[in-house]
Amino acid sequence: MNKSSSRTFMIYAILIVVSMVIIGFLLVQITKKFTLDAVDERVSAESEYIGQFLDDIEQAEGNKANQLKTVSNQLKLGILWFNHEQELVLNTAGQVTDKNPSEIIQFLQGNMPDIENEDHLLHDGLYYSKKSLDNNEGTLIFVLPLKSVSGITANIWLLIGVVLFMILIIIFIIGYHFMDKYVRPVRSASHVAYQLAEGNYNARTYETQYGETGKLTNSINLLARNLYEMNLQREIQNDRLMAVVENMDSGLILINEKGYIQLVNRSFLNTFKGDSASYLGYLYYEALSYHQVHDTVRDVFMFEENIQKTLVVPFDIERRFFMISGAPIFNHQKRWKGVVLVFHDITDLKRLEEMRKDFVANVSHELKTPITSIRGFAETLLGGAREDPEVREKFLSIIHKESGRLQVLISDLLELSKLEKEDFQLNIERIKLKSLIDDVLSLVRHSAEEKQIEIKVDVSPSLKLEADATRFTQLLLNLLSNAIHYTPEDGQIDIGAEENRDEVQVNIKDTGIGIPQEHLPRIFERFYRVDKARSRNSGGTGLGLAIVKHIAEAHHGKIEVESTMNEGTIFSVRIPKKFTESSS
Repeated sequence: MNKSSSRTFMIYAILIVVSMVIIGFLLVQITKKFTLDAVDERVSAESEYIGQFLDDIEQAEGNKANQLKTVSNQLKLGILWFNHEQELVLNTAGQVTDKNPSEIIQFLQGNMPDIENEDHLLHDGLYYSKKSLDNNEGTLIFVLPLKSVSGITANIWLLIGVVLFMILIIIFIIGYHFMDKYVRPVRSASHVAYQLAEGNYNARTYETQYGETGKLTNSINLLARNLYEMNLQREIQNDRLMAVVENMDSGLILINEKGYIQLVNRSFLNTFKGDSASYLGYLYYEALSYHQVHDTVRDVFMFEENIQKTLVVPFDIERRFFMISGAPIFNHQKRWKGVVLVFHDITDLKRLEEMRKDFVANVSHELKTPITSIRGFAETLLGGAREDPEVREKFLSIIHKESGRLQVLISDLLELSKLEKEDFQLNIERIKLKSLIDDVLSLVRHSAEEKQIEIKVDVSPSLKLEADATRFTQLLLNLLSNAIHYTPEDGQIDIGAEENRDEVQVNIKDTGIGIPQEHLPRIFERFYRVDKARSRNSGGTGLGLAIVKHIAEAHHGKIEVESTMNEGTIFSVRIPKKFTESSS
């Protein structure tokens, strides 16, 4: 029982005690009044009888005293007779009380005026009443013990005390029962309701089974469970939404109806740099300096429909292309709530489009040269030059050479197309790298010897890996051919291999003319040439390194290049020792 309950119980207990005391006091007074009235009635009747009795007998004073003594004994009534000279003639008070008669006489002498004014007096359990006798015979004082009044008073107070004690016990029991069954559950339900209002949906109250209180506690707990489940679902939905928003590949900005930024996702921050504090709470035109973004937001506000615009953003030495998609946000009541902007990075699509355009242009250009040559020399022969054996032999040799170039170009294009297909399959087998390199060297050794280029091989004969032997031979052949073509006479080519726990790295180093640094990021593009005239004269198609890159990636590996002008170039191919379909 808490302080509030104890205070309430004490207030009610004090009120009950005070009420019972007042009731007891009233009962005592009523009982005393009733008893005194009864005694007055008795004493009045008996005094009349005694007065009549004394008037009827004519005897001497001593004989009347004897008669009064007898009557006093019979009526159990103490009589004190004072003659007209206030002398005590008779005192029978000792017959009805244990008190000393002298004390009674002394009391009467001091309080006689009170008896005369009120006709009776109650003192120390004795009732005193006065009657004056006729014929100047004096005064009679009647004394009657009223122990019954004190006993009744004591009994009344005892009864009231017992009843009060029982009532307090009953009140305590009823109060405890009431507190346990009604007040405490209601108070607990109120506390739980407050906790729910504060957002603590785990709060529960003790459920009772008593009437309306039980319904209240059950309803509160049912409400708490429903709120908990609703809050849990809301948190799950928010977590899912935030997970989707934060893990989107596209940047996202949420702007409210007043133009303030309320949300930016991780992709936007990674792309445009900065932290969320640089954007949240700011007006969109203050946080973002791009006019395309301002125009998109303005158009969405004006037309209330989806708007798309293109944004070009410079990053260091490159440009990034973004498609801005703006859409209005409405709530369930169709009220305007703001704008959502999504930044789709379309840089790769732009690059693919440029690559497609470049590819078409390059293929057209590469095909145009040999076809133009073949057609021109054929027309010349048909025009009469075929009659000259020397000219005819020269032109046919050129036609044969150009047709060979055309065949190589088409073959490389078909090979590259085959490598880029999604269903392209490798014929994986366990091969010895040293044997594979020896086979490639046998194909290019003649070209190296013509330029007096020394080729050194430093590869362990026991080094093995899982790869497609044909494709890996094609990769090495392209790299070695390029190294021979771009290495001057009396140069040197070193072929080495490094092995670690999971992969093998093959290095092909030459002492050639090198590649300018600005061209290194693009040398694996199709038809890209550092020196176009020299490359074409050397018979290259511009597709060799693109094929090498695709073969390395097909083996789940990668190729890297380092080059220094007029010092040489190093191509490094790293592929896993054990080929697995799940490797990346």
